[in-house]
Amino acid sequence: MKVLFLIGNAAVGKMTVGQELMKITDLRLFHNHMTIEPVIEIFGQFNPKAIYRLREVIFEEFASSDCYGLIFTIMWAFDMQSDWDYVEHIKDIFKQRNDNVEFYYVELVAPQKIRLERNVTENRLINKPSKRDIEGSNQRLLNDDANHRCESYDGEITFENYIKIDNSYLAPNIVACKIKEEFNL
Repeated sequence: MKVLFLIGNAAVGKMTVGQELMKITDLRLFHNHMTIEPVIEIFGQFNPKAIYRLREVIFEEFASSDCYGLIFTIMWAFDMQSDWDYVEHIKDIFKQRNDNVEFYYVELVAPQKIRLERNVTENRLINKPSKRDIEGSNQRLLNDDANHRCESYDGEITFENYIKIDNSYLAPNIVACKIKEEFNL
């Protein structure tokens, strides 16, 4: 089984690249808002405990399946040890249930200006209802940028099977093809 972490800042294109990658591989996409949006709908607000518990169930069941692999999108604050620990926790879930799991890491980067433009794209707003309040969504993006470092330093990520792609001016399908080719997915 393959688990590909698709990492990057808010609105960098993780979900959209993941959608394209799913089209050209046997990987399934689990973008982070697949648990965020239903929880917000049910509780009327962001509830991290419920979101993480739902993710745990998905990871556990997927890791026990005979599926080819999973793409998981994640905003990783590299300046927070808890985010590093969370990625290791996810990996442990898979390792405990599958002896042949392989991990891949793709970090997407683009400047804030481009990400603010992407923050209002139709695909994003269709799949992420909580982003439809554009002013609030833009403010969260700016706050995240001000409060956390969601782009790794050169050499900081030392995992095997890691690549960093500046997708500022690359179409999502082109990025997906690069990922597929790089890792022979």
